Amino acid sequence: MKETESDPWESLGTLVDEEPFHVLSRLYEMYDNDMKKYGVDHESSQLFFKRLSQAIELCRTCNMNRR
Repeated sequence: MKETESDPWESLGTLVDEEPFHVLSRLYEMYDNDMKKYGVDHESSQLFFKRLSQAIELCRTCNMNRR
């Protein structure tokens, strides 16, 4: 069965406890391995970390607003 683009998003919504941390760690590890294998694309790497920082900040802001 072929996965659709929405499947990962549905899976992300079902993560519990420490799973989000493990997913983020694995995603970073995969990114780091790709950079080692294919070479560092400065623009792409900066964009990845900029987006990661934005996502973290958005989550923190949302969590603070709920308190």
